[in-house]
Amino acid sequence: MNHHHWSGALGAAALFAFAATGALAHVTFEVQEAAADAPYKAVARVGHGCDGQATREIRIRIPEGVLDVRPMPKAGWQLKTIEGDYAKSHILHGKPVSRGVREVVWTGGELPDPFYDEFVFRSRISGELAGQTIYFPVLQECTAGRAHWVEIPSPGQDADRLTFPAASLRVGATSVTGSTTVSRSKKAGPLVIDQPWSRATPGGAKVAGGYLRITNTGGEPDRLIGGSADFAGRVEVHEMSNVDNVMRMKALDQGLVIAPGQTVELRPGGLHIMFLDLKRPLKEGETAKGVLVFEKAGPIELEFVVRAMGARGDDGAAHGHKH
Repeated sequence: MNHHHWSGALGAAALFAFAATGALAHVTFEVQEAAADAPYKAVARVGHGCDGQATREIRIRIPEGVLDVRPMPKAGWQLKTIEGDYAKSHILHGKPVSRGVREVVWTGGELPDPFYDEFVFRSRISGELAGQTIYFPVLQECTAGRAHWVEIPSPGQDADRLTFPAASLRVGATSVTGSTTVSRSKKAGPLVIDQPWSRATPGGAKVAGGYLRITNTGGEPDRLIGGSADFAGRVEVHEMSNVDNVMRMKALDQGLVIAPGQTVELRPGGLHIMFLDLKRPLKEGETAKGVLVFEKAGPIELEFVVRAMGARGDDGAAHGHKH
């Protein structure tokens, strides 16, 4: 089947190719809420054919900001993806990407009208979509007839009043890793900062660590030169190294350079932010505000999500170094 154009004219024409009663069986996601800057497994539910006819093809359009799409094959169906350019560059695993999967198509199978089935793909939701509702137009082709689930509500319009609604997904303002909330990405000029976090501290502790990921999407280097926090007297950039099997820590007096196109990980056991002279303990589950200062990008306000004392780094390994 030829590639379908997702124009308004095609969507309007499709509305007349399917009985209005079909709206009761529009394609929806099993889980209709997702976290920003986190993986999302989409399970598209198809519970009805086209006026009694069997479904022969499901085509899902991927909206801007849904990245790293990996569909699941289905026995008896042919699976293909259609790639295209994004409207703008996005950050995926710390690196800028400008192209990816824009449509997923399952075809050649047969889902009889009385039966139900699911079409699955995994993806990652960009942090830029936090707080939004996004829509996935779905084209359902049957033995005879078709249904284009492509209608997107206008601002203030009740989506339940649409006849052929696109599948919708609400994106939360934060993502979740285990039971711990992780703040979303923040952009300042060419710099993108992902998932700043810290660990809870015991009473009386005077230091805490700060961890995050910095990506420079520009053409010039920048330098992290310091920072401040309302809960600490001083903020410094530190580096840990293993010398003769002894972990040593030192402050980077000249700051930390982030080269063009580079992603720098600040994590337990390596480069990290040091919050010194703590004014209060950090408690698990809270959000601690801080500011990082860059030579060119200037000050960037961040919210460090406080995880448990034994929280792990992004690599999944526990780190228990002491300061």
